[in-house]
Amino acid sequence: MKVVSENRRSYDEFVSSEFLQKQKLTLPNFTINMQLIDGKATAAAIKAEIAEEVKKIVESGGKRPHLAAILVGHDGGSETYVKNKVLACEACGFKSTLLRFEDNITEDFLLEQVDKLNKDADVDGFIVQLPLPKHISEQKIIEAIDYRKDVDGFHPINVGRMAIGLPCYVSATPLGIVTLLKRYNIETSGKKCVVLGRSNIVGKPMAQLMMQKQYGDATVTVCHSRSKTLKEECQQADIIIAAIGSPNFVTADMVKEGAVIIDVGTTRVADATRKTGFRLNGDVDFENVAPKCSYITPVPGGVGPMTICSLMKNTLSAGRKEFYD
Repeated sequence: MKVVSENRRSYDEFVSSEFLQKQKLTLPNFTINMQLIDGKATAAAIKAEIAEEVKKIVESGGKRPHLAAILVGHDGGSETYVKNKVLACEACGFKSTLLRFEDNITEDFLLEQVDKLNKDADVDGFIVQLPLPKHISEQKIIEAIDYRKDVDGFHPINVGRMAIGLPCYVSATPLGIVTLLKRYNIETSGKKCVVLGRSNIVGKPMAQLMMQKQYGDATVTVCHSRSKTLKEECQQADIIIAAIGSPNFVTADMVKEGAVIIDVGTTRVADATRKTGFRLNGDVDFENVAPKCSYITPVPGGVGPMTICSLMKNTLSAGRKEFYD
C-alpha cells in the first residue's frame, strides 16, 4: 500500500499506530486506502516554517512578533488552550504576554484592558479567551478589539472581509482546516461539502471559506439541529466537516465510501481508564466511520493543533502588517 506523502499514513500503518492503541479501537480489515490526516505533525512543520521566518525578520533588524492573551477565570479547557498558545509562541519565536484575571471582574474593567492592548504599539495581535463569565458580553468585548489586532478573526470587520474574499485574519479553526486540506492535496473544487454546525467561530466561516474560489470552491450545504434532511445531505457529501458539538454524532450510515471527514468536535467524555478521568471525543464515530473514508482527522491530534497553528500564522501576518497598516 502506497503512502502518498510523509505526513500521511496508510490504513495498515494507522491500524498499528500509537494513536490507535491509545484510543483502544479495533478496526476491521478494509481495502480503502484511508489516510489519517495528522494535524499534529502538520502543525509542527508549519510552526518550524514560521520560526525560520521570524529568525530572518529579527536578523534583518525587524521587530519580533508579539501576541498577547487575556484569560478570565479558571475554566479547565481555556487554561489548557492558553498554555498551549504560549508554548506555540515560544516554538515560533514570538514574544508573548498573558494577562490573567479572576472571573469576578467587571465588564468595564475588561474593556479597559482591551483598550490598553489596542493602544500598545508593541503588541501586534491579541486574543480574549472564550468563554467569558456570563455577566460579561462576549460580543461587546469582541467588537471592542481593534480589528487590526484581532488575530482570532472574530471582529465583524474581519468576518465581513472574509465573507467577500478580502485579505483579513481568518478564524483560526476554519483556517486550520483549509490548510490541512491544501497540505494533503485533497481536491475540494466542485465537490459537495456538508458543514455540520452554524456557530460564528467555526460553522459559518467554514461554509464561507469552502464556497470561495481561492479556498474551497466547493458546493456547500450547512446543516444544524433543525435540518430535517441532515442524514441524507451527509450521505451525498464528498467532504463532511463536523462541528456540531455532539460526541459520535456522525455515524457510518451517514457517510459514503471514500468521503473526507474533518472532525472539529472535542467533548470531554468520562473514562475511568484514563488518569485524567476523561477522554476527548469527536463528533464522529471514529471507529466505525474511519474504514469508509479516504481521509479522516483523529481526535485528538487532528484539527486541534491546527487551530493554534493558525493563530500563529495570523500573528505573523499581524507582525508583518500583511493585511492592515
